[in-house]
Amino acid sequence: MSIPFGVHIPFVDNLGFTLEKFENGTSELHYSPRAEHHNSFAITHGGAVMTLLDVVMATAARSVEQEMGVVTIEMKTSFMRPAKTTGDEHLLAKGLLLHRTKTMAFTDGKVYDADGQLCAHATGTFKYVKRTPSVSSPISTD
Repeated sequence: MSIPFGVHIPFVDNLGFTLEKFENGTSELHYSPRAEHHNSFAITHGGAVMTLLDVVMATAARSVEQEMGVVTIEMKTSFMRPAKTTGDEHLLAKGLLLHRTKTMAFTDGKVYDADGQLCAHATGTFKYVKRTPSVSSPISTD
């Protein structure tokens, strides 16, 4: 059973990520790439994998300060093997908050295929920011 992200992220909705763990500086996401998320080799596009890593690291950072948002300051990604899935399989992303200050979060993220093989690894730095009302939220003029 998936956990709500707590915010509406249209790009994440479009990719179909689900949040499965969100606590104590850790997070886990599932992602079942569709054909339109593949590259010319018929495997998950690296940009989609990087987005998955970005989101899993951001949710790990947010898991200890849920009322705040985070923005990506820096991210480094290494790809070890293709992120392949077939049928009903999904990729598993795990995020970990390594260190935080009052305004910054330093994180680690990993993506595994359905066989449990590490496909990609990233580190990221995020800045905590106060949430503002969403532009897409209805605004009352009363």
